Amino acid sequence: MTMYPAAEIDTMKIYTTAPLEDPRRARTLYRELENIGYDGGFSFEAKHDPFLALAVAAEHTTTLRLGTAIAIAFARNPMNLANLGYDMQSISGGRFVLGLGSQVKPHIEKRFSSIWSHPAERMREIVLAIKAIWDCWEGKGPLDFQGKFYQHTIMIPAFNPGPNPYGPPPIFTGGFGPLMTASAGEVADGFIAHPFNTRRTLLEKTLPALESGLAKSGRQRSDIKVMCATLVVTADTAEEMEISKLAARKQLAFYGSTPAYLPTLACHGWEETHKELNRLSKAGRWDDMTGLISDDILNEIAVVGERHEIAGKLKSRLAGIADSVSITHNRCPDPAHWADVVRDFKRTP
Repeated sequence: MTMYPAAEIDTMKIYTTAPLEDPRRARTLYRELENIGYDGGFSFEAKHDPFLALAVAAEHTTTLRLGTAIAIAFARNPMNLANLGYDMQSISGGRFVLGLGSQVKPHIEKRFSSIWSHPAERMREIVLAIKAIWDCWEGKGPLDFQGKFYQHTIMIPAFNPGPNPYGPPPIFTGGFGPLMTASAGEVADGFIAHPFNTRRTLLEKTLPALESGLAKSGRQRSDIKVMCATLVVTADTAEEMEISKLAARKQLAFYGSTPAYLPTLACHGWEETHKELNRLSKAGRWDDMTGLISDDILNEIAVVGERHEIAGKLKSRLAGIADSVSITHNRCPDPAHWADVVRDFKRTP
């Protein structure tokens, strides 16, 4: 199996995930991101398909790295994903990143009517199967992938696109738990760390899990890129800052109520906060949950500060951990909102 390097994604690049309520905005939104100075812009799978917007964006940008963060892997199959990734790499002129994630069991089974089982093992196999398909298309040998969940053993000329003029794109996988993180270390070209992390959890939980996967496949840390999605809270006025903080608290309360994300809170001794968040969520008391996100929790998980402080705080938070950062805040859809942060980030050593 060939390991495809995450070419051109160097240390501490800055990205963002572009919220698209209207997919027609893809014609202009990603060009705005490129003009601001972002190294890359990502789509995510929510109300709209994550690939179509990037195909449009590729025609309206020239240097911006484009990727899915994330596309839901378990709602598709390796051949389908191989085609999408290969075509997007060609359309974008070699600027594509195939970012994959698992979603959660209820959505896979009840929204997509697909199979949920052994998520970390299944994700590992999806990545291996996609790369086996690409190896076939690149002329490295016949298609003969036989895994536990997926089998791909036929490829005829009518369906073989042949070598990609830009080479296959890198595959990044997103995750939170140790098994999914380790699977990325074993087979992926990049790992997208969830925003519900602190510097401490990244150092004590994420990186060791990643290293265990790397060791299993005989790879080194330099063989994988780590991108940290990071919640940023800043504003121009005190009033706007409080609005931004409130929105961040709501987002963190939602994450914190979910048992899957308990390890972050437990790492800092906030288990009781999780229990109460979980209880309130089951009662549908979403507004009451927000007040449980203390300043300590907010500042440990999010990067909070005045606008001129954010670039330095981001680099300090992720020093020795990440190759790149993707700044995020679900309530800040304007791509220009972070323009000064991007500028400062590129100037900050």
